[in-house]
Amino acid sequence: MTLPSTIGEFERVAQESLAPGPLAYYDGGACDELTLADNLAAWRRLAIRPRMLVGVAERDCSTTLLGREREHPLIVAPMAFQAMAAPEGERATARAAAATATPFCLSTLATVGVQELAAAAPDATRWFQLYVFRDRGVTRELVAAAGEHGYEALVVTVDLPVFGVRDSLLRTGWTVDPELAVPSASAAGTRGPIGPAEVSELIDPSLDWSDIERFVAETDLPVVLKGILTAEDARRAAACGVAAIVVSNHGGRQLDTVLSGADALPAVVEEVSAQLDVLVDGGIRRGTDVLKALALGASAVLVGRPLLWGLAVAGEQGARRVLELLLGELDVALALAGAPNARELDASWLMPAPWASH
Repeated sequence: MTLPSTIGEFERVAQESLAPGPLAYYDGGACDELTLADNLAAWRRLAIRPRMLVGVAERDCSTTLLGREREHPLIVAPMAFQAMAAPEGERATARAAAATATPFCLSTLATVGVQELAAAAPDATRWFQLYVFRDRGVTRELVAAAGEHGYEALVVTVDLPVFGVRDSLLRTGWTVDPELAVPSASAAGTRGPIGPAEVSELIDPSLDWSDIERFVAETDLPVVLKGILTAEDARRAAACGVAAIVVSNHGGRQLDTVLSGADALPAVVEEVSAQLDVLVDGGIRRGTDVLKALALGASAVLVGRPLLWGLAVAGEQGARRVLELLLGELDVALALAGAPNARELDASWLMPAPWASH
């Protein structure tokens, strides 16, 4: 098949092909979806100030993350229930990530187990995203499995103590098809369809900073906190000894009217970037968005929904094409911005966009 040539086209085709329930789960946001929309708009409120005649015949978009050199700053964000998009689900996305040297983060609520994903995509750089369950025994087993099967980092999501109010899910009555296995939920005793109530019932709302300290102390994996939006919480995370934080509002799916990743990022970078890696997600759709995130001080960006669109359109091939599009656009953006070495980007490459005030 002929694949779409832009991420926007992937989005349109995926929206036409996905059933209403899965589409609402993947694309919808919380309440009035103000933050969902602002995640995209915030990157567009920034204009790039390019440098000319600096010599860009050779470009380097590499970065250092969790103490390791990476070819580029993209990471596949953790996304649940990917088999709703394509039968191979997370297996296909992880193989696409491996083909593009992109770390892949497996969700706790994946439709494949930790061990099974490692076997299906042995060449992928794998991270494991953790929702802390009320059943702490299952939680410990998941963390142990990630360490045993070669996962590189433990990404603890901290912004979902309860499931957010998502009107689109209420309208469609979304649940995960009972025929789709969710191994972690089964291990925790969940039977039958999984919807918002079942997810909330699984996750422990009492999670606090002392739990983060224990994770850091008890696992050999570097701990990454996902869901930080303020300098105060970033400071507390650093004090707990985490290796990195992800500035994130959960794709606009949890608490509506919080800041976008782009707007929250500078204060967090200023507070803790000397102590740990700062990553960001939310609304990354273009290579220029990645450039702007790096200029604001992020070490890397997580990309979510576009991978689901690629997966829904053409499985592994579609997901790989989405990553290739973003990487190609980033390379062009670095050349045209006069920033052949992505590590040299800083806030001087950006300014408020004049069109954003109109």
